[in-house]
Amino acid sequence: MAETMLIAPEITPHILVSLMALGMGLAFLSADRDSLTSRALAAALAFVGLSIYLNVALIRDLHHPPPWSGWLALPETAATIAILEWLLRVRRTVPAAPGMNVTMGDRILRLGQGAGVLYGIFSLLWPEVRTQEFLRVATEPGAFRSWGFWLFATPVLFATFAGLVGILLLLNRRPDRAEKTRLLAMAGSIPFFLAGFVLPLNAAAITVVIGEIVLLVGSVHYHVLQGQRGQFMSRFLSPQVARLVSERGLVSAMQEKHLEITVVCCDLRGFTAYAQGHGSAQVLRVLRDYYDAVGQIVADFGGTIKDFAGDGILILVGAPLPVEQHARIGVEIARRIRVVATELTRRWSTPDHRLGIGIGVASGLVTVGVIGASARLEYTAVGSAVNLASRLCEQALHGEILVDSRTVELAGRDGMTPRPALDVKGFADSVPNYALGV
Repeated sequence: MAETMLIAPEITPHILVSLMALGMGLAFLSADRDSLTSRALAAALAFVGLSIYLNVALIRDLHHPPPWSGWLALPETAATIAILEWLLRVRRTVPAAPGMNVTMGDRILRLGQGAGVLYGIFSLLWPEVRTQEFLRVATEPGAFRSWGFWLFATPVLFATFAGLVGILLLLNRRPDRAEKTRLLAMAGSIPFFLAGFVLPLNAAAITVVIGEIVLLVGSVHYHVLQGQRGQFMSRFLSPQVARLVSERGLVSAMQEKHLEITVVCCDLRGFTAYAQGHGSAQVLRVLRDYYDAVGQIVADFGGTIKDFAGDGILILVGAPLPVEQHARIGVEIARRIRVVATELTRRWSTPDHRLGIGIGVASGLVTVGVIGASARLEYTAVGSAVNLASRLCEQALHGEILVDSRTVELAGRDGMTPRPALDVKGFADSVPNYALGV
């Protein structure tokens, strides 16, 4: 009992530090368990917590360590590998500028992981040297001049150097604000974790806690920004794209691209007269039902709603995420919208004001990306396919789906009926088009 009373005050702070690290790892994992980066960071923190507890609770006397004490370095090795693996996985989510060398950073981080493995091997071979000449030796006179200290300090310092270089190279890619915050927090926490190796027990507990707090503050800020961005993006992107934005950042997911996509445009027939003849509350209820119905169909097929403009909706299939069968999916989206919107317009219509639905579909090369100022961003698509889908929608009667020839070429002629070519504003030649049967 007396021995326990003497030991408890020394190890209790480290038990709390260990539990904090384990709790942070569990929090990051539970918050985003499907993210590879979150898994790696959670594993790193779990190994840090395990290492702190084992090395303090099981090694009571540094001058006479048990012969198996070298095995207690393995959680430290695993933590080093996991932290550098986290950086490697973050690197894959941050795009590099054209021509930028992306292999050097990966190689440095892999070498850092190798240094962590070397530290573990040295610990198994010379466990007494590790405990007597490396751990918590900052107050020992001449400790930093011994060969034993540098035997273990060298791989630890190299792994630290590799991690800091990896962070600097990532910052050079100009990541978005959320990722930059998390990277800076990790860079700020590393020196405090490093000091925990060599400082006396009480001082080591304080420095490690400071490192954990720095990392926690940066990570919480990162997740708050991610959550705000995910909520915003999910308003007009498909769930798949919203998740991509949340994981990889706005810059990575929404950078300017040239893609062949299918554009679906739909709007209500007779809506202007309907809006003039009914109260604003009724008009809003109609639009809300209309938007919800179309939005659900688009989400089911993984499309992206670019615009809600009054009674008009512009849908992109194949952007920001490329879709191999975008034309077939676009046609099916149009078919489903016709079925649902026909029923809705029948229910909303009155004897004096009849509503209907018209749909246009076109495929072609477009440029997609984010435009706007810092206060407001908008995802946009520019190209003739966008204009053509809108013009075909204008020409469609109630219940009609007009489809351009490129979409028919990609999706097939099944259910398509050729129609006379149309003179369309903005196109020099008449535009061949087809009507999609019921």
